[in-house]
Amino acid sequence: MTERTDDGKSRCSWVNLNNPAYVAYHDSEWCVPTHDDHELFEMLVLEGFQAGLTWESILNRRQGFRDAFDNFDVNAVAAYDERKMADLKNDSRIIRNGAKIKAAVSNANIFRDIAAEYGSFANYLWNWSDGEVAYEVGQATSPLSDALSKDLKKRGMKFVGPTIMYSYLQAAGIINSHEPECYLYKVQR
Repeated sequence: MTERTDDGKSRCSWVNLNNPAYVAYHDSEWCVPTHDDHELFEMLVLEGFQAGLTWESILNRRQGFRDAFDNFDVNAVAAYDERKMADLKNDSRIIRNGAKIKAAVSNANIFRDIAAEYGSFANYLWNWSDGEVAYEVGQATSPLSDALSKDLKKRGMKFVGPTIMYSYLQAAGIINSHEPECYLYKVQR
């Protein structure tokens, strides 16, 4: 069931209409195709931190994450040392999980390696869907997220399981999962 706000637009049922940041994310970012490596790195880190938590809890701390993680500059994050990771573990603006912090740093290095191999991380990511957007609703994983997860794990990334990768593919706009009653719903062409 979709939710309707004062603007008269029906939105996906999961959107907390009392949270303007959540509504804005739904309306202008979620399932919008991006080929920007900076955005793709930010979403990769945030999706990893979201594991076991709600997306809303991460979104509410997004600015804190941006501040703590050098605005998701992949080169800066890749260079974090033990001291910086310890500082992050004490930073109340973010989720202070040592394993997720360490994974963000390690994943930054692998992200850069993939970008170097493919010309950009976006090239690598969009290659999985042959540059096409998939339209599907009501799923938590798919053969696409399973395959991407398997490849990233093989390359050494952490917190990239099939469910996290499904959410990541939605965030990147490779999978469009707006519900049929949502004003942003599009049928597959």
